[in-house]
Amino acid sequence: MKKKYDVYGIGNALVDLEFKVDHQFLYDHKVEKGVMTLVDEATQFRLIGAIDHEEMVRKSGGSAANSIIAISQFGGKSFYSCKVASDEYGDFYLKDMNEAGVDTNLDNAQRAAGVTGKCLVMITSDADRTMNTYLGITSDLSIDEIDEHAIKESKYVYLEGYLVASPTGVQAMKLGKKIAEENDVLTAITLSDPFIVQTFKSNFEDVIGASVDLLFCNEDEAMSYTGKDNLEDARQAMKKEAKRFVITLGKNGAMIYDGDTFIDIEPYTVDALDSNGAGDMFAGAFLYGITNGLTYAAAGKLASMASSRVVAQYGPRLKWHEAQNILKELH
Repeated sequence: MKKKYDVYGIGNALVDLEFKVDHQFLYDHKVEKGVMTLVDEATQFRLIGAIDHEEMVRKSGGSAANSIIAISQFGGKSFYSCKVASDEYGDFYLKDMNEAGVDTNLDNAQRAAGVTGKCLVMITSDADRTMNTYLGITSDLSIDEIDEHAIKESKYVYLEGYLVASPTGVQAMKLGKKIAEENDVLTAITLSDPFIVQTFKSNFEDVIGASVDLLFCNEDEAMSYTGKDNLEDARQAMKKEAKRFVITLGKNGAMIYDGDTFIDIEPYTVDALDSNGAGDMFAGAFLYGITNGLTYAAAGKLASMASSRVVAQYGPRLKWHEAQNILKELH
């Protein structure tokens, strides 16, 4: 039976506000470099006020949203369940998703009063990204945002790992996975961030249960989740958690386990400007590939090229023509 959607995503809806800062700024404002930190609205407001606003980039974001939009840009069809408020940032978010060709639960929903979540992304000269996130209304994402019909109409359900920080988010993830499994829809999850893995590991275990069909993580997340101190042991231990998985290795490419063998994915060498969104792009391009007839090796090559193009520019997304050009280059 032909499905309407390649991928149904569930994740935090955040408007990304991206700025370039120097290392001294992070030191002066006691911001932990290179990780995602949850902050209150006042802290985020103070930091934004202290930054030079000349080169701000504003995009609809959230980790899974970036992946879902990438799928759309490559030519796939996707659906996104999320939560934004009836404020100016919520209006911006919905408009941006619609322009990206992504169907959402927001299209016909009454949005509640509140504050739409924002992610302050601070990029330093070493291309590292430091995120301070105020979740706002997305911290209340719950089973109410799940669209059962859209899940049944999808090939894959993709669960954003950041949701494990919220009790209602965990319930939404579990329901999405349950509906998928009952309707022969495959499930994928991303571990999202080393800090999130360390802090909410039991929640991840609760969601993953016996296994998931596909898991995305980077090297640090793989070792943190499995409790191993080297990649070789971590990848062996990961076989118990997921039927198939992808471990991204930054400038060293990626490693894919297809359920039978390990596949090494070569990196594309670029001058990195901004690592924000690289993992999201890899997941989105890979999911597009495997839901549109590519082998795991070919999907990995597509994802590696796409993520290399993302880190060579500022911002977590490609332009539409750039995504299409990548497909032409590989074909």
